This record gives sequence, C-alpha cells and structure tokens, in this order.
Amino acid sequence: MADKKFAIKRNRTSKAANLRNRARISELKTLEKKFRTAVAASESDNANAAARALVSALDKAAKVGTIHANRAANKKSQVGKLLNTLGAK
Repeated sequence: MADKKFAIKRNRTSKAANLRNRARISELKTLEKKFRTAVAASESDNANAAARALVSALDKAAKVGTIHANRAANKKSQVGKLLNTLGAK
C-alpha cells in the first residue's frame, strides 16, 4: 500500500480513470454490436444512424485518450467499408 501523499492520490485518481475508461470501452463495444447487427439485417437507415453514433463515440474516446487514435481510425475505416457493402452511403 502506498504511504506517500502523492502516491495515495495517484492511486485514487487512476482508479477513477480506470472506471471511466472501462465505461467508455463498454459503450464502444455496444455501439459496434448495434451497428453490425443493423448491417447483418440489411437495415440501411438503422445502420447509418448506428454508424454515425459509433464514429462519434470513437472520435471522443480517441480525443480523451481512452483508445489510441490509430485504433479509432481503423475502426472508422471498417465501419465505412461495411456501409459500402450495404450501398447505404
């Protein structure tokens, strides 16, 4: 256990950040699942809406450092490719 004042505070803040990051990553997974199910069902309107929400969440997560910017870019590319397979763009 940490005994220095700065180490105690660092432990506390990193636990809080970990909870925030886990929540954001969980939200990203949920949004991606919704998008992929809409694509699998060939629902172009739902897929477009889900894609917009997913891309926005990816950008926000990359901006605050929850995920790496390159990972967000790769996921956005995958989303675009899947939308093109629907002909929904």
